[in-house]
Amino acid sequence: MKKAAPKKAAKKKAAPAKKAPKKAAKKKVAKKKSAKKVKRKPNPSFMKPLNPDAALGAIVGNKALPRTEVVKKLWTYIKRKNLQDTQNRRMINADDKLREVFDGQKQVSMFEMTKLVSKHLS
Repeated sequence: MKKAAPKKAAKKKAAPAKKAPKKAAKKKVAKKKSAKKVKRKPNPSFMKPLNPDAALGAIVGNKALPRTEVVKKLWTYIKRKNLQDTQNRRMINADDKLREVFDGQKQVSMFEMTKLVSKHLS
């Protein structure tokens, strides 16, 4: 018996390119009229000028300042003197002037700083 010759595989026809499905048309939604935006009013207690005591006055000046300005001036002093800890930037290493404000502590966190500073404002 003769073996049957292997049949050649029939060539496949190229599949027709599939078209991307049509996206449904987006329905236009009427924009709701939002309520008029009320401009935020700053809290007046933050803006009230406070007098720093002598220890804090040596750093920020003796003039009455709002609490926000006192904290800004403290940060400029800290950055100018490079007093932030190099490993943990949240910690502040106190120099002699700051140690008086920080109740004798050598290092405080930036969050604790605002609490300690409030004791020196009246």
